Amino acid sequence: MAAYLSAPAVIHGEHAVQTSEILAEVRARHTDAPWLPRIDGIAASTGITSRGWMVPLETATAPGSGSGLRTPGVGPAREALISSGFSEQDVDRAIAALEALPAPQTVQERTAPAWEAVQEYGERAARGALQIAGLDASDVDCLITSHSTTPALPGLDVSLANRLPLRGDTLLLPATQWACIAGTRSLALAADLVAADPDRVVLVVISEALSTTYQPADDTLESLIVRLLFADTAVAVVVTGRPRPESVLRLDASWHHTLPGTQDLHRLETRADGTHFVMDRRGPRAVQDTVAAMWEWLRLRHEDDTEPWNPDLLLAHPGGTRVLEYMEQTMPEEWPEGLLAHSRDSYTTGNRGGAAVLDILRRAHDAGQKPGSRTVLYAAAPGLTATAIEGEWL
Repeated sequence: MAAYLSAPAVIHGEHAVQTSEILAEVRARHTDAPWLPRIDGIAASTGITSRGWMVPLETATAPGSGSGLRTPGVGPAREALISSGFSEQDVDRAIAALEALPAPQTVQERTAPAWEAVQEYGERAARGALQIAGLDASDVDCLITSHSTTPALPGLDVSLANRLPLRGDTLLLPATQWACIAGTRSLALAADLVAADPDRVVLVVISEALSTTYQPADDTLESLIVRLLFADTAVAVVVTGRPRPESVLRLDASWHHTLPGTQDLHRLETRADGTHFVMDRRGPRAVQDTVAAMWEWLRLRHEDDTEPWNPDLLLAHPGGTRVLEYMEQTMPEEWPEGLLAHSRDSYTTGNRGGAAVLDILRRAHDAGQKPGSRTVLYAAAPGLTATAIEGEWL
């Protein structure tokens, strides 16, 4: 396996949403929540003070266009009030009051503007990656896409094929459910494709509007954490089977791991008012199990090396600070400190899901890397499933 990456293009959400704005919205809406006195401490523990969204906070929190009493419910509500002894006049007033209440946004109302943004941001990232690589859309032989938070059919792959536009014989590979591992797993798949044909040019585009999981009515502690974590980002990168003047990183090996029986720990659910990201507090511990398995993979890969091996960079998206801390605690003692610096830097402006690893990679590139610097890219996702890649800077 040998694949070559040019520097990624990263497009951040243009609407800055401050943590203080989210906390103010939560306080105003959930005045009786038992966890309300703790929200400042919880917010501080994330280390995130601002994140970029593709849509404004006002769009995510706006009421739907319908009323609190939907049409099929008017008749039963009227009958129930009359049978309880209310006069016709009182019933009319009660029905009017119920109909005046705003309803939550529907799936369509939440998803439609986000899907438009996902396509626009994805196109911008794709064009940026092609420009960085010194290539044109007509050079692309395969397109790999991911966008797990805005379900659509046709998806981002077909949208970009028309927007860029791509050749009619370009292979389109959409991966809408990869979520947080979209970055690493797309690169692993791209590497396999160019290994089969080194003349192939593969374009990877991941565009995530994670802000669609912001559900104002949810009143659980886990929903508060979801509100605070996520950011919207589009990323793209070109992968080739032969080195080019624009290539910055060579990929040498990939690893995949899935933990059985963990599919319910973190998940995305679609309900009447849109998508909900459901978190389980057991999740970080399960992610740590995939980290331990990755350490073993790296140990076995390098057990016959004549000199001790360690990465110079670890570009990891484990989903939260707890697992970053665990990764640092479980690294071999002889490994240098600061391997996760770029991961931590990316996380201070939000969890970017599948776009995270390429955002972290871009930060490492911009900081400047010595040729030959050994790098491991890692990500874990709901499932729980993980992918890691080992490579070197050129």
